[in-house]
Amino acid sequence: MSDDTAGNDSVRADGGRADDAAEVRTDGGTARPAGERLSGNSFLGDFWVNFVRWNLKAVRNPFVVVGSLVQPIIFLVLFTQVFGQVATGALSGGSAGGITYETFLLPAIAMQVSLAAAAGSGIGLVNDMEEGLFEKTLVMPMSRSAMFLGKTAAEILRIVVQIAIILALGTVLGASVATGFVGAVGIVLIGILFSLWFIALSNIFAVVTKDQESTIIGANLLQFPLLFVSTAFLPLSAMPGWIQTVATFNPITYGVDAARALMLDRDVMTVIEVTRFGGIWDTLVPAVVVLLALDIVLGGIAVYLLNRASSSDVQ
Repeated sequence: MSDDTAGNDSVRADGGRADDAAEVRTDGGTARPAGERLSGNSFLGDFWVNFVRWNLKAVRNPFVVVGSLVQPIIFLVLFTQVFGQVATGALSGGSAGGITYETFLLPAIAMQVSLAAAAGSGIGLVNDMEEGLFEKTLVMPMSRSAMFLGKTAAEILRIVVQIAIILALGTVLGASVATGFVGAVGIVLIGILFSLWFIALSNIFAVVTKDQESTIIGANLLQFPLLFVSTAFLPLSAMPGWIQTVATFNPITYGVDAARALMLDRDVMTVIEVTRFGGIWDTLVPAVVVLLALDIVLGGIAVYLLNRASSSDVQ
């Protein structure tokens, strides 16, 4: 090695040579070279650590998990028992005619479970902020993306379990999945895709407000009105004209219609007319495209805000 080449490296205290990409800070230390990993763990290792951590946190605070499950169960039981007779009459003249209200309502309740569980995502993040754990987590030598994905995966696991419970309970109450077990798995997958945009939105509320009450109010302020101005509880034709217009731009409509198409094994989407794919796919394809676009946009904003928080909030 020539003297010029060797001169690019600095001698460490132990006699070795530091990488020439490392820059000397004003305090005499060296900055981390660009591209060097923050953690000795792999990306999957950081993901797994956060996945386990958020699952343990949920297990130790079962009130949130049980609460997000009990509310949709109450909706399912009360709506079918109180409004079942009236709603079945409204269904007989619509595109979903000839089915019971239990079968019509079950996909909507499955999506409501996803919403309720996703709303709790931001609350967990605010808890970490209020306890000072968020700042400690940000200065840990871990991948920021792995941290967010591990947290999201833990929440998705709970959503899968809760949707499975709701589908089983709905079957006991008299609902029927026309596409069988494969359709039930499809409803769970739609529930995951549907929940991601609201998980991202809930985390955006948490990072922006940094307040638990504001995050809860913001999530509930959107969750319940959006449910009632969608095709969740009644077919589009049975609702007033202005609600039909709002439902066209409401993401809940697309999640519920996709799950309902799998439930009934037919094209049920009425907010937009798609005939290119045929049968059930005329509902599934546009619904998945809309939900996927929302997931990418809001997920990108959430990751950007979390990365920005790492440089502005941590002292």
